[in-house]
Amino acid sequence: MDTNQLATQVADQLGDCRKLLVAFSGGLDSSVLLHLLAQQRPALQLRALHVHHGLSAFADDWAEHCERQCAAWGVALKVQRVRVDAREGGIEAAARAARYAAFGAMLQADEALITAQHLDDQSETFLLALKRGSGPAGLSSMAVRGALGDHALLRPLLGCSRRQLEAYAQQHRLSWIDDDSNRDPRFDRNFLRLQVLPLLNRRWPHFASAVARSASLCAEQEQLLDELLAEQLRSLLADDGSLAIDGLLSCSPARRFALLRRWIARFNVSMPSREQLQRLWEEVALSRADAEPQLQPGQYQIRRFRGRLYLLPPLAALRDIRLDWRGDAPLTLPDGLGRLISGEGEVQLRAPLASQRVSVRFGARGAVRIVGRAHSRPIKKLWQELGIAPWLRDRIPLIYYDEQLIAALGAFVCEAGLVPPDAQPWRLRWDKNNNREEQ
Repeated sequence: MDTNQLATQVADQLGDCRKLLVAFSGGLDSSVLLHLLAQQRPALQLRALHVHHGLSAFADDWAEHCERQCAAWGVALKVQRVRVDAREGGIEAAARAARYAAFGAMLQADEALITAQHLDDQSETFLLALKRGSGPAGLSSMAVRGALGDHALLRPLLGCSRRQLEAYAQQHRLSWIDDDSNRDPRFDRNFLRLQVLPLLNRRWPHFASAVARSASLCAEQEQLLDELLAEQLRSLLADDGSLAIDGLLSCSPARRFALLRRWIARFNVSMPSREQLQRLWEEVALSRADAEPQLQPGQYQIRRFRGRLYLLPPLAALRDIRLDWRGDAPLTLPDGLGRLISGEGEVQLRAPLASQRVSVRFGARGAVRIVGRAHSRPIKKLWQELGIAPWLRDRIPLIYYDEQLIAALGAFVCEAGLVPPDAQPWRLRWDKNNNREEQ
């Protein structure tokens, strides 16, 4: 493949995407990609992002190299520093997670992320999936066109070998970073790249192309299953993203697991193993009616409530939080729960006395008497009657005047918060626009 063919292939893979954020490590692959794209301006709106992991003593030098290169090519560059927690699945997985989180945060409206994985990377990804015992979804490896949240994710070099990229770089006299960690065989991907794939490619020169075909066939099978199961999956889903358990009871195990995988995939989280899916079904979906089961297969949890499964992000403990509030400005709530706004909204409370301190807390205890009820009820019973899921009960903002509970926003108003006749109510609105979970 000559230079013109490579440029044409990249242009074809872009489709109608014209606003691009390039993942620019400064290595060979991304340097070739950025150089190719820079030649296609002004038809393209181009930005680059370099993720500074801080894992190497040379990380600052690499960032400076990327700045010099982008300045020379007239491409706007953002260097984003991230923290990598190797305790979360190992350093490779943690670095990748941090990298893609940075990509997602940086993408602008109508902008596509474009990355430089190539044919040899596809072989590595396929073999890593094989090592994990993945099914067709994992063995599909990487697609030329995917998604990152609401944004397109493009990999236009996926059909090119590293040798072809090296030839292009030499022809155009490009300079690039050689990451010293790429020579460390302790990392699984490096072990494959340095010790396994060279043997396979010497024995079978077309091995990488054959792997790419196998990955493509697996992807076709997954797409077919997506199409065949789409209608049933839609029938099981509620607007809040929860999944009906009853609709899975009559399914064969193979069909049930395929539906569960597709439901979980909607949340862009790590996929549970087959053993974890079996536990999800037996220990969560089929647990006794009065239980509050949950499973945490990754950085999320799956819980059951009233015959439905819910997938939830990590939830911070809020019971000890107390926020004093005068109501003169919006109050930002913790853990992405949004904010409270005074002076507008459907919640109407009696105004606090001048001597009373207003606070917002979480996790009510004891018994309460609410407007419209003749008697007090234990708060746990009240939550059940109102149909509030267990994990949401400690995430509802509670309004207190001094030490007296006045209201649980969106759930109930206590008798102590009832607006007296002819009195002016205090209006409140809970703005959940920043809320992470709507279940």
